[in-house]
Amino acid sequence: MSDTAAVYAKIRHLVSESEWAAHEPLIAEVNRLKREVGAVILAHNYQSPEIYHGVADITGDSLALARRAAEVEAEVIVVCGVHFMAETAKIVNMAKTVLIPDPEAGCSLAESITAADVRELKRCYPGVPVVTYVNTSAEVKAETDVCCTSANAVEVVDSLRAERVIFLPDEHLGRWVQANTDVEVILWNGSCEVHELFTADQVRAYRTQFPDVRVIAHPECRLDVLESADAVASTSGMIRDIADHRPERVALITEASMADNVSADFPEVEFVRSDTMCPHMKKITLETIVASLVHRRYEVEVPTEVAVRALRSVERMLEIGRGKRG
Repeated sequence: MSDTAAVYAKIRHLVSESEWAAHEPLIAEVNRLKREVGAVILAHNYQSPEIYHGVADITGDSLALARRAAEVEAEVIVVCGVHFMAETAKIVNMAKTVLIPDPEAGCSLAESITAADVRELKRCYPGVPVVTYVNTSAEVKAETDVCCTSANAVEVVDSLRAERVIFLPDEHLGRWVQANTDVEVILWNGSCEVHELFTADQVRAYRTQFPDVRVIAHPECRLDVLESADAVASTSGMIRDIADHRPERVALITEASMADNVSADFPEVEFVRSDTMCPHMKKITLETIVASLVHRRYEVEVPTEVAVRALRSVERMLEIGRGKRG
């Protein structure tokens, strides 16, 4: 069986024959170009199945990608995710070429706060440590004491042994942290435009229709959604939860492609799907990946002074609980 045939065997329940006819030559071309260029492709769990299963070398949530980006030996790194993820890969690999196939792949959460906002908060709360979600720009990370992801936010906050922290920028993740720690959490009003769409009523409707469903919610959702779920987890944590519990039916309260990608590895599990897509993630396509590899575009640059400061907050995050996988 050829490499592309093996990919289609895994995702044929998600991709029609006509769609596959368009995808297959592009997947073959991306994989050929990777070998020719000496590139590695990092893909977030929200990428479409043909990217996630067809061309990615490393997949995961933002914490897993940050960890693996720091370990990559290839000289060219292509980030199939949104811009802050590509910046993080560059921050931990300043001597390497980091490409993002579409520079317009942004993030509503990252765009909700600026470095100037962080400086003003530090002025208002002198001496209070700043914990910043990795879903932020390099400039914001540079103003931060330590970064976190949804997988390790509570652990990072507790590690500071402070009475209170400034937690940026996701207010919903911040409320989840507050509910799971004794530390006072000072919040910002940022949010993810995708996860904010989910409601507790939607979870209740799932349970009415499917009484045996296991509901796993991403901590960027509203607190009442999280309280309605059976488990709260990052995207990598969701995969572990399914592997551990092997439910007959599961609903993943997160971006829709997550269920598509995970279902390929758990064919015995029925996935209750939503249609909530991240428009920014979907800017990355097989066509833009081919163009990125052929033309070495679009290269991600981070000013050295910003990168050095941002790296400290990212490295501190990676050091907390090192050896665990989030």
